[in-house]
Amino acid sequence: MSNLFANIPRDLPEELCETLARSDAVHIERIVSRGHASREDFWYDQEQDEWVLLVQGAARLAFADGDDVRLGPGDWLLIPAHRKHRVAWTDPEAETVWLAVHYSRQ
Repeated sequence: MSNLFANIPRDLPEELCETLARSDAVHIERIVSRGHASREDFWYDQEQDEWVLLVQGAARLAFADGDDVRLGPGDWLLIPAHRKHRVAWTDPEAETVWLAVHYSRQ
């Protein structure tokens, strides 16, 4: 057994992404951010759908189509494959812990 809040380094020069489980169809990861954001000119354009849950902290996602979504603890959303998005902001004062599930609809 493991815990989503365990083993978070004090120093996070980069966002921490860890695979928790993986198969051919599904990839589950824990992401920990502390003030991290995507570059202004960068967009994720993923092959798979992504279901993301903000477990702790605060964040804002920006979408290439102009949408902007603020997330707090317990908020989740489904990002369809190829919907371009980026992390616009995460709380610089506390860990933001995400649970991301990448999967292919079949």
